[in-house]
Amino acid sequence: MKYIIAIIRPHKLEDVKRELDIEEVHLMTVSEVVGCGRQKGVTRVYRGVKEVDNLMKKIKLEIAVNEAFVEKTIAAITRGARENETGDGKIFVIDLQECVRISSGERGGAAIG
Repeated sequence: MKYIIAIIRPHKLEDVKRELDIEEVHLMTVSEVVGCGRQKGVTRVYRGVKEVDNLMKKIKLEIAVNEAFVEKTIAAITRGARENETGDGKIFVIDLQECVRISSGERGGAAIG
């Protein structure tokens, strides 16, 4: 089992969800987050004063998958999120030691869905 965390641009969420749906990955948690990376932020002029905001709005996807879905999930996120520009995001893959479905007590891969 793996726990996949993806940070993507907000306007790419629907594209990523569409690609995940094609790969039959339907269960995910989505959060609005802010962060900074290689984009180095956005420079704006407000009332004649230049401001640099280095915390960009992003979307964080968290997806637990069984081994058979790891590469398909990574490929789907990449297809949906890629614009070939700095700031497209990142995907992190972490070993998932255990998963427990609260309602039934199922454990492991069966609890993921």
